[in-house]
Amino acid sequence: MRRLLISVVVLLAPVTAWSTSLNVQVEEGQVRNKPSFLGEIVDKVVYGESVEVVKEQGPWRMVNTPRKPGGWIHQSAVSESSVELVPGSNVNAGASGKEIALAGKGFNADVENAYKAGHQQMSFAWVDNMEKFTVKNTDIEQFIKQGGLREAGL
Repeated sequence: MRRLLISVVVLLAPVTAWSTSLNVQVEEGQVRNKPSFLGEIVDKVVYGESVEVVKEQGPWRMVNTPRKPGGWIHQSAVSESSVELVPGSNVNAGASGKEIALAGKGFNADVENAYKAGHQQMSFAWVDNMEKFTVKNTDIEQFIKQGGLREAGL
């Protein structure tokens, strides 16, 4: 019996040691049903949220989120660095998701406004518009098919 218990512990040790948590480093991370930007979005995670890595496949991580097990997220959306949001004396005050994402990149609204003030000859309207722009997966798939393109690694 003791030998069986030791065998089980030895076999499970590498699995337990490999399991790791990562933190979302983008304003909104998309968790997909397959390791591809064309996969259906099955969950969304926000800046600072923690996910548990189950498996790796190239630049993709299969993760368990608090709401959905076994979804895929691209490595560029997660980091080992942790984020701790601690309210100040006014607990009703908070930051928006955009402010949190900017802070994670070393920016805030004041820094962005100062940059715009120093570059008044530039128009940032298209940058602002691009942040709001979304494309349906069906449109992307049609574009890829019509263009004879293939996803990386396929």
